Amino acid sequence: MSREPRQELDVLIRRVDPDVPLPSYAHPGDAGADLRTTEGCELKPGERAVLPTGVSVALPEGYAAFVHPRSGLAARCGVALVNAPGTVDAGYRGEIKVIVVNLDPRECVRFERFDRIAQLVVQQVERVRFREVAELPGSARAEGGFGSTGGHAAVDDGGGASGHAAMGGATGGNRYASVVSDREGQ
Repeated sequence: MSREPRQELDVLIRRVDPDVPLPSYAHPGDAGADLRTTEGCELKPGERAVLPTGVSVALPEGYAAFVHPRSGLAARCGVALVNAPGTVDAGYRGEIKVIVVNLDPRECVRFERFDRIAQLVVQQVERVRFREVAELPGSARAEGGFGSTGGHAAVDDGGGASGHAAMGGATGGNRYASVVSDREGQ
């Protein structure tokens, strides 16, 4: 059974930097179009920066764009996005910027002008109406949240410092390490 190809969505784009290449897909079938930085930057271990991409978009109502990390940068250099995925709402018309962080404990990371730093995924999104109720309907999962399905040694055996914190140990009373107690401990 063959499917008809989906029609491509037109997204209006403006170059804030006239020389920046437009976002593009590296391979057929890719979900994310590569975003590039317009500024060079060097990040020491643990440092973060907000990098401009030189483009702004006008998404149709009912769509959003999500800025995702590039797996190659993560694997080779330890580069991550602080707020991944970043959300570009349909009404936003400003320049898309990417918050990168160098998670490598020893090596600096250098970005040159027009390096690919992230990927942009455009998706249709639903607008919902929240309706308050006294109780939610039941489900097989119920309230099982973070780590409830197991599959990792730190979750399965409850051992080690992370297991201690996750089980409501000294670092958190809600089964997870508390940000407030972390700040107070500084």
